[in-house]
Amino acid sequence: MRPRHPRRRAAVALAAALAALGTGQALGAPTASAAPRSPAPAAAVAAAQDQAARAIAGSLSDPVWRARVRTAALASDEVPVGTLAEGSLKSALTAADHRVAVAKGLDGQVGSLLRLRFGDDSMRTAPAAGGVPWVAAAASDDDTASVTAYDSRGRAHTLDAREAPAHPVYVVDIDGDQALAAGLRVLGTELHRLGVASAAPAAGHRTRTPRPDTAGRSAGAAAAGFWTTRITSVELSDDEEPWVKGDAEIYTLVTGFGQDGKVRVDPVDMPYLDNDGTVYRPNQILVNWSNYKYDLADAVMMEEDGSTNYRDLAKAIATALLTIADQGAYIPLVNAVLDAIPDDWWTDDPDYVDSWYTLARSDDGTRDGARGNGRMTVEPYFVPEL
Repeated sequence: MRPRHPRRRAAVALAAALAALGTGQALGAPTASAAPRSPAPAAAVAAAQDQAARAIAGSLSDPVWRARVRTAALASDEVPVGTLAEGSLKSALTAADHRVAVAKGLDGQVGSLLRLRFGDDSMRTAPAAGGVPWVAAAASDDDTASVTAYDSRGRAHTLDAREAPAHPVYVVDIDGDQALAAGLRVLGTELHRLGVASAAPAAGHRTRTPRPDTAGRSAGAAAAGFWTTRITSVELSDDEEPWVKGDAEIYTLVTGFGQDGKVRVDPVDMPYLDNDGTVYRPNQILVNWSNYKYDLADAVMMEEDGSTNYRDLAKAIATALLTIADQGAYIPLVNAVLDAIPDDWWTDDPDYVDSWYTLARSDDGTRDGARGNGRMTVEPYFVPEL
């Protein structure tokens, strides 16, 4: 959903951080070799969604079932259509669901991910007698120009991706919240298994606000606890998106050197960040400084577009970061994380949103992202022991 990262090629690399010692700047060097990964997860997810769209479209020739689907779609933003279905349709959707989970590295980690929704809110008010709805698979590429929708006879219709059609269309999509939550758990587990320290994914929650005094202590001061950086507000830039896409699913990878001197990656889920151009005020902890050796860390914000294989993402990041050793000073790791991701993943997933270099524990105010696509207001926040 975000503008693409103008990726640097192999000459601007991971190992650059090693050359940055005295200056804190990332210089050109060869990248680490990409980790092995599953073949074309994006294509596998797209094929599974397309198969599901065809099956659902064909089933809508039954007026009783069609009315049942419409009632469910009107009652909810997203319908777990696999649960609603019966007979051969249920079998087809179960098979498609399994292929999606496997492609994303989530097999055995989640339940049904396939969801059905109206392509546009205007279709909710369309008269029920306005024709049998078509069904399309959600697009994962922001730049797609057209969308294929299927009717109940199996015929394909090519639609403009930028303008919602007059004919009602259901969209087969993935439960992004569930997929991302499970994916970040898998990411953390795999990173840990591969030798990169990673805490359990932090999720959005509200916290109270003890302010530090001038000496950097919290107002009740002697109590044990730890310092964090907390997001008080966050906003992403507007951009035009295909009507067939749903809300954004945003997460951030916080990187730095752990207390043991080894690189660590802490995923932070941001389930509230649905829309561009909206200011959110989550009071969410972004960095737990007790996990880090230095008073500086980096953050890379990403969007999950439905096709990410989290096991492969963990392998790629681990392969890159494990080449970087602690040399007694902060080293920027943003470029290392971005360059770890194979080029073909950037065509549709996962999207690079923005990055923040040199986040410090003392930061208190607004920080614009390096790409100018995101803005966060942060503050120091002390978490006392109970």
